Amino acid sequence: MSTDTNADADDESTSKCGASSTDTEAETSSSESKCGASSNETDDSSSSKCGASSSSDSSSSSSCGASGSDDSGSNEKEVGATIEDFDAEPGQLIAVGLGPGHPEGMTERAKTALLEADHIVGYTTYIELIPDEITEEADEIYDTPMCGEVSRTEESIDRALAGNDVAIVGSGDPNVYALAGLALEILESKGATASMVDFDVVPGVPAAQSCAARLGAPLVNDTVSVSLSDHLVPMPEIESRLHSVASENFTITIYNPWSRKRRENFQKACEILLTHRDPDTPVGIVHGAGREDEQVMITELAELEDLGESEIIDMTTTIVVGTEDTYVWDDRMVTPRGYETKYDY
Repeated sequence: MSTDTNADADDESTSKCGASSTDTEAETSSSESKCGASSNETDDSSSSKCGASSSSDSSSSSSCGASGSDDSGSNEKEVGATIEDFDAEPGQLIAVGLGPGHPEGMTERAKTALLEADHIVGYTTYIELIPDEITEEADEIYDTPMCGEVSRTEESIDRALAGNDVAIVGSGDPNVYALAGLALEILESKGATASMVDFDVVPGVPAAQSCAARLGAPLVNDTVSVSLSDHLVPMPEIESRLHSVASENFTITIYNPWSRKRRENFQKACEILLTHRDPDTPVGIVHGAGREDEQVMITELAELEDLGESEIIDMTTTIVVGTEDTYVWDDRMVTPRGYETKYDY
């Protein structure tokens, strides 16, 4: 799934180059960043090589491409290094979608792009989804825990500006609640351009499509998607969007539906949907599509809120809410396209 907006990770980060980090005492005594930059070291035990100048101290091993001011409530820092800090001929930066989470779900273009990359950067869970025969070919693998979106995206950019061919990966598709847009924003903030690093996007199968395939045919007519994560979008704005789309006859795909910090978000979403849709509206739930812990359920809208405390609904779950025309046949959701109004069959 494309779940980079999850804000429920702990504050520890393994980021050492172009990223923020909340390091343990042992880590600050022997950190080394390997991205290709000049460094201004004030502590002999820390070595930064990331493509941007750095100023290290004993309180943090974060030293390249991100500011050093600590924020105990976040893993992120302000973007630091600019294009002037890099001397090398830039390499390539490519955002790669891994699809639903299993090797068979990756496109051939995605596999090729990853095999050709010098460095692969991504969220730890997504890196673990990449087949070993691909990761073993990379010069370096760089991963961070959840909530390190800005830091690892900047890391990938710094590595590309330092002369490496870099792939930044995400599940699903890079343009669906993922990091393709953030990469372009950070490139712009550094004074670089997309052309400078030959920025490209390799699409993957988004969660909505991979989950719909497990449910039958719920998305064959007009459809919209809404994320319940208020990490980046305020909940009142999410509620307004839900009211707007639920009042129209769209199939609604809900990303990031539930977490221990977002129980109220899920409950509110269920209330809004029931304001506009009948209680017996079919709802499909897919947890961990394409992964070992995959679960699939078809239920009714009236039952959805009670499932918020169950194992099937979390941040790896995608929920598909049917339209007034959607029905369940032979354990499959079906949303008519409209052929029945034009043809006899």
